Amino acid sequence: MRPKGMFKAICLAALFLCAGCAALAPVFAPKVNADPTALRAGNYSLDPAHASLIFKIDHLGFSTYVGRFNSFNISLDFDENDPTAARVEAVIDMTSLDVANDEFVNTLTGSNWFNTDRFPEAVFRSTAITVTGDNRGVMTGDLTLHGITNPVTLDVTFNGGGSDRLRGAYVIGLSATSQISRKAFGVDRFDGLVGDAVKIEIEAEFLRE
Repeated sequence: MRPKGMFKAICLAALFLCAGCAALAPVFAPKVNADPTALRAGNYSLDPAHASLIFKIDHLGFSTYVGRFNSFNISLDFDENDPTAARVEAVIDMTSLDVANDEFVNTLTGSNWFNTDRFPEAVFRSTAITVTGDNRGVMTGDLTLHGITNPVTLDVTFNGGGSDRLRGAYVIGLSATSQISRKAFGVDRFDGLVGDAVKIEIEAEFLRE
């Protein structure tokens, strides 16, 4: 086959595949219900391919510095009849820090900052949940970071649940935000230059076991 003919065939195949995907989209698109009372009770495990943990902090007043942790796990035990009884535990691999700069990662995971040799994990365990809206709530819990445990609060939005044919599982999703003081956890390097308030943003999807 001539190069022009081969290119045309590839383009036609790509168009066919795209058309096929568009036709299948209504079939595979899950019906997500955001009413917490409609969600299925049970134990849920995190889908790490569809989860993110991001932090933001003021840097010298010039910008908001953004980083993330690439490896973490969250377990969720959910009761649709009593959302306030849900239990959450999260374990964060602090060595998975990602700031798009390997050299600076070595600095931040070193003894002057996160000291991951001594404190390789951070752990959060929920203690209470208060429903504040139709699909919103406030989760309180204990966060152990840098060897220090303090209570923290997260604003949580339940995005909904539904059967996902692509993953062959019942899935629920949530978004959560929080703000903590780094000094409260003993991470006080360059206090007064680098901000103390750390904003945390979490996006997560969970598969029912």
